[in-house]
Amino acid sequence: MSRRRSNRVRNTNSKYVSSPVRVTIIDDCEEDEYLHHRTCWKHIAAALSKCGSKPKRTKELEIFKLTAPCFYDECTRRGRSERRIKCKYLDSKLRKKLNSKAFVGYLEDVWRGFSDEKKNSFVYLDCLWFSMYKSENHNIRSSVFDSVKTKQIFSKKYVFLPIVYWSHWTLLIFCNFGEDLDSDKTCMLFLDSLQTTDSSQRLEPDIRKFVLDIYRAEGRTEDSSLVDEIPFYVPMVPQQTNDVECGSFVLYYIHRFIEDAPENFNVEDMPYFLKEDWFSHKDLEKFCDELHSLGTIH
Repeated sequence: MSRRRSNRVRNTNSKYVSSPVRVTIIDDCEEDEYLHHRTCWKHIAAALSKCGSKPKRTKELEIFKLTAPCFYDECTRRGRSERRIKCKYLDSKLRKKLNSKAFVGYLEDVWRGFSDEKKNSFVYLDCLWFSMYKSENHNIRSSVFDSVKTKQIFSKKYVFLPIVYWSHWTLLIFCNFGEDLDSDKTCMLFLDSLQTTDSSQRLEPDIRKFVLDIYRAEGRTEDSSLVDEIPFYVPMVPQQTNDVECGSFVLYYIHRFIEDAPENFNVEDMPYFLKEDWFSHKDLEKFCDELHSLGTIH
């Protein structure tokens, strides 16, 4: 059983069989046996003694002995272990909720880790572009498509679009968007480390509008009905275990997808590796450790 120690003075109202007595408990007293059993009558008496005061109501103290007996001598105890357990990633932003600036810094590190030959089939878009696209400001929306044009996404097999929305990170992957939309090579993959939020269902309509506007911005004339028919897959990929890891998962999804993506992709043979056991949490921790050790983000 863990014990929590505070340096504050706590005031508690303890109720007795008779009238209540207000008792002040001092937590930062000397290291003695009373520190190990603070709720018993012995500790109360010791704390009051250290304050230079004594209980004036002997009868009420006797009653308190009955309601808060001491079991310290009856409990099995052991000394504190001398081994220090290091808490991994305590200072790493990868183990906290990532903001867009930190995410971009880490993503650039991930990208630099691959050779130019390996990256030839991939490109990534700015993680804020989707949220900017949903802005009601026309100038902001227009700036998104001006930036998309510079990425030449239709010349790449795979396009990564990290999305941060509702304070949650997800990853959208466009596969073979340079092909005809009725091709069996074109699809969208939506990777979500917290599928219980139903982000895919809530975002899919806006994602399809975004895709259609990208085609329009590129001067292409694909029918909107074809965009609506692009397969949209939400594979069951490894899931996060807390509420802050989503950004780290998206970074690792990108890293692993670049490593594992097939040379030739088609819808019928959607990447076999996109499964719940694609990687372990230990793999993710090792990745975070190595990425943080680069020291790009402080």
